[in-house]
Amino acid sequence: MLLEDQLRAVDRLLALSFPTEDTRDGWHSSGPAHHVRALRVSQDFWDDGLEVVKAVWEEMDAARGELAALLTARWGRPEEIELWYGEETAEPMIDLSRMCGRLSVWRPPHGSRWVGLATGQEDREFPILLLAAIGEQPTPHSTSQD
Repeated sequence: MLLEDQLRAVDRLLALSFPTEDTRDGWHSSGPAHHVRALRVSQDFWDDGLEVVKAVWEEMDAARGELAALLTARWGRPEEIELWYGEETAEPMIDLSRMCGRLSVWRPPHGSRWVGLATGQEDREFPILLLAAIGEQPTPHSTSQD
């Protein structure tokens, strides 16, 4: 997905109503107060060495940085939230903490939703994902600042 398409996907998620029940379709999930979408999905790594995995992580992190720059230009500097699996109590943070160690969160000024961006991987053999998360206020709270 091109950078412009990723930005449009974030905008669509911001406008999309939340379902009344949790749903999951592949790398996409939604619930009563959240949406999580994979904007980019790498190949899996069942037979690949660490060099291949590292190169894909670098590529995904670069893609995340490009999209983050556009979101920062719109809404200012994000808050950086450390995610700890097992400590989160609500979706989408539970799902995100299984895959991601950190979430960048923006709060668009006109609305009741927050926007998050992260890269993650469920397990070493699985694809690396660039994820967008949309949630309803109250927003996650910052545990660290960059």
